[in-house]
Amino acid sequence: MSSVPRAERVRRPADSWTTALRDRIVHTVPPGQALPDRQPVYVSSWVYVFGVLTLAALTVVVVTGCGLAVGGASWWHGSSLGHFVNSLHLWSVELFFGFMVIHLWGKFWMAAWRGNRLLTWVTGVVAFLTSIGTAFTGYLSQSNFDSQWISAEAKDGLNAIGVGAWFNVLNPGQMLLWHVVLLPLAVGLITVLHVVLVRRHGVVPPIDAEEGD
Repeated sequence: MSSVPRAERVRRPADSWTTALRDRIVHTVPPGQALPDRQPVYVSSWVYVFGVLTLAALTVVVVTGCGLAVGGASWWHGSSLGHFVNSLHLWSVELFFGFMVIHLWGKFWMAAWRGNRLLTWVTGVVAFLTSIGTAFTGYLSQSNFDSQWISAEAKDGLNAIGVGAWFNVLNPGQMLLWHVVLLPLAVGLITVLHVVLVRRHGVVPPIDAEEGD
């Protein structure tokens, strides 16, 4: 029998999964960087705004997309409210790509991969490319003449590069599931990773500024 009272038999913190998870989070994002209340002075520039605008537009895209998924195709074709939500979804996608392109080019000319930020830059590029696929499958899921014409024109190109057997643009059910499940999940995970890396390494300073300014 152990002489240690039952109430004092506590697992050591080193053996606790919660402690390990906490240490991993602290190691990934330093304390105070997850939701900082102050930023370097050079962040007060318009070039730093478009990343946040991209995230805001993505939020509207997801919310309106969920609304369209609940209503279904007949809803957004035959209901005035469905038309409105569909228009919000379309224009939020347009703004999302506009803001993302400006953000991407702005960071390119700032050489945003400096200061151990290469993975941050790469995840941003991958998010952009994955978003193109998501938008493409969205156009294929409109269930109208436009989607039929786009799919008919795209099938030959996709077959020519050898992916038509797995990515059949003439299958509206498959394209819809790619659009509402697989590709949004990929975009979401990459975006979260991108934001975590930004919070870990901080926003990139202008080329003529010092990291500590």
